Amino acid sequence: MSRRLVRTPEPPYLAVIFTSVRSEDEAGYLEVAGEMERLAAEQDGYLDHEVTRNRDGMGITISYWRDEEAISAWRANAKHRLARKLGNERWYDEYEMRIARVERAYSGPRTLED
Repeated sequence: MSRRLVRTPEPPYLAVIFTSVRSEDEAGYLEVAGEMERLAAEQDGYLDHEVTRNRDGMGITISYWRDEEAISAWRANAKHRLARKLGNERWYDEYEMRIARVERAYSGPRTLED
């Protein structure tokens, strides 16, 4: 897994925050997750994403999007709909989805004067 922070354009843009607890069923998850990353990157309005997961199976994926229309188009994608169905049935014990508007963004490291 790559350790990098994504560089997004100047705000405003949207962040889709997917917080989840994985189930013990691992079958097919990594393949589908990789395919969703590739497919999302091809979507108009997709900016990038960041993922982290702890040893207990809790994870946070934040994907960044230009606007609501781009998020809606991604949500309507047939392969993404199937992956969400599989996630609900097999791979997640629970999850929360949040969509937020990014108004400001900063990069660091920062100095004490910031």
